[in-house]
Amino acid sequence: MAREKQPEAAAEAEGAPERSYREQLDFLNPIAQPLASRKLTRKLYKCIRKAAKHKQIRRGVKEVQKFINKGEKGITVLAGDTLPIDVYCHIPIMCEDRSLPYAYVPSKSDLGAAAGSKRPTCVIMIKPHEEYQETYNECLEEVEALPLPL
Repeated sequence: MAREKQPEAAAEAEGAPERSYREQLDFLNPIAQPLASRKLTRKLYKCIRKAAKHKQIRRGVKEVQKFINKGEKGITVLAGDTLPIDVYCHIPIMCEDRSLPYAYVPSKSDLGAAAGSKRPTCVIMIKPHEEYQETYNECLEEVEALPLPL
C-alpha cells in the first residue's frame, strides 16, 4: 500500500507549481546571512550551470569542506533552507578563515537543479574557469559586496 502512494506523492510534488523567491524566504534558516538578492540568486544559478558544464563545481558538504581545507579558491553557495543547520553551519566559518566569498540562496532544490542534479544540494563551490570568467567575476564582485554577519 505504501508503495502505491509514493508515486502519487512524487507526481504531486512534480506537478506542484514552483515557489517564488518570496515564498522560499519563509523557509530560511536563522543563520542564512548574507542572503543573495533575487537578481544575484539568478546570476549565481546561471554561473553554476555554466560551471557544471565544464565540471568546475564542488558539490556537497563533504567535498566542499575537503577542497576548502586544501586551499582551493572559488565562490561558495549555500542553501538557506537546509535542516538541520548542524549539517553545514561550519562551512561559513571555514570560508571566513580562508577569505573565501560565500552567500546563501533560498532553495536547496533549485541549487541542486542548477548544478544539473535531480537531488537537492546544500553546498556548492564554483571554481573559476576561462570559459565563463565574465559571469564568474560579476558574481564574485556582488557576493563580496554583501555584508558579512556579525
